[in-house]
Amino acid sequence: MTDKRLVHIVDDEDGVRRSASFMLKTSGFAVQTWPSGVAFLKEARHVEPGCVLLDVRMPEMDGLEVQQELHARGIALPVIVLTGHGDVSLAVKAMKAGAVDFLEKPMESRALIDAINRGFERLEAAEDVKARAADAETLLGALTVREREVLEGLAQGYPNKTIAYDLGISARTVEVHRANVMAKLGAKSLSEALRIAFAAGMGAG
Repeated sequence: MTDKRLVHIVDDEDGVRRSASFMLKTSGFAVQTWPSGVAFLKEARHVEPGCVLLDVRMPEMDGLEVQQELHARGIALPVIVLTGHGDVSLAVKAMKAGAVDFLEKPMESRALIDAINRGFERLEAAEDVKARAADAETLLGALTVREREVLEGLAQGYPNKTIAYDLGISARTVEVHRANVMAKLGAKSLSEALRIAFAAGMGAG
């Protein structure tokens, strides 16, 4: 692992790879270059997470196809699309498919760095969500089945009486379970308990 932020440059033009690589290295980024989308996809599962600079027009597989394939494989790396002149409609498609930004070649260094920084913000936010979900799941693991059911009811926005009716228990019992849930989760308020529940994906149904 490097402590530098890593950028993957995927472009079939050697000159573009070299110039973008130089620009980014002098700005403090680590860089890995790939001569085609196919080459990148072969290793995409095992590469170090980073931001992907992806050329739209490449032989074998174009940038949009590479982006779709990453998405299909569940590889959530932020993508910035590089376009030649007149590829705006393709760039718009890429944006709709979740690309962070698109840049026209030749790239202006400030715009490139700004787009990459936004990509890393997105990557860090996704990592943060994953970490919160894992932490929440660990906390929820301490709950009994009944306590989880009560928390699920609260996450759905139901009052104690409704939860009691749905579960076939008394409202007083719901209050006891609710107090146990708060204690086990270390939550000082209902909103704290709900934040943990939502991070673990409860209340979505």
